[in-house]
Amino acid sequence: MKTTVLAGAAVVALGLAACSSTPDQPRKTPSPSAASSAAMATTSTVQRAHVNLAGASGSIVSGRLTITPMGDGVHFSGEIGGFKPNSTHAIHIHEKGDCSAADASSAGGHFNPAGVMHGRVGSTPHHAGDMDNIVADAKGVATVDVHASGPVLGGGAPNDAIGRAVVVHAAADDYTSQPAGDAGARVACGVIQAG
Repeated sequence: MKTTVLAGAAVVALGLAACSSTPDQPRKTPSPSAASSAAMATTSTVQRAHVNLAGASGSIVSGRLTITPMGDGVHFSGEIGGFKPNSTHAIHIHEKGDCSAADASSAGGHFNPAGVMHGRVGSTPHHAGDMDNIVADAKGVATVDVHASGPVLGGGAPNDAIGRAVVVHAAADDYTSQPAGDAGARVACGVIQAG
């Protein structure tokens, strides 16, 4: 009996010693921005997309834009109407393809797969969804001719813009305020679709 108790005590002691050993060091994982930067696509697999914008936050702003791959990103062209005459407005790609909320808050924040600060397209840093402001004419119609640097169309990479929302804001983007350029309410929203 003494031998069995001593053997059992030895097993318990070994088990405790194993539990009290120094734990493995935590693995270093890349930051979200480093991980997504490594997986960013540089070429679009879809050559044409569009977005139909509908009013949000009680506005009548609406329009249709065509999106094509160009240079280091994608280019938006078309017309958006329903603005006050001669007004300036921010336009961005947002992270979620969901315009279901009345104020378009369901579209989430700016499309920012690299996890960088908001800024002006063409400067560093800036979100993949950042674009230059658009300006309405005397009839309240903005002719859109803007570029987003960083996104691609298709392929499913973190910087793929297909299925993301485009949001037009009530005010101009100041290109510096974080996280969204102090652009005000969301007055139009639509989801980017291939074709």
